Amino acid sequence: MADTPELNPIEQATPEELGEMIAELELYRERLVNDTMSMAQRAKIMKAQAMASLEPQLAQIDNTLQALRQQQSTATNN
Repeated sequence: MADTPELNPIEQATPEELGEMIAELELYRERLVNDTMSMAQRAKIMKAQAMASLEPQLAQIDNTLQALRQQQSTATNN
């Protein structure tokens, strides 16, 4: 069996790790919006309707990003 690195809880993440998480989550959010808009255009769905269906997911991503940024700021200041 291969050794797998132990996963650190987010509370123990370094500012650098938090920065990587934030960057990856921002890229995911952007890709999610772009892909959804592209599919909506091909399916001839209105942009507002497509964005409305994405809103719960985007809100969750935005909340997570805010928490990670706050934690990164706290970790950097300590």
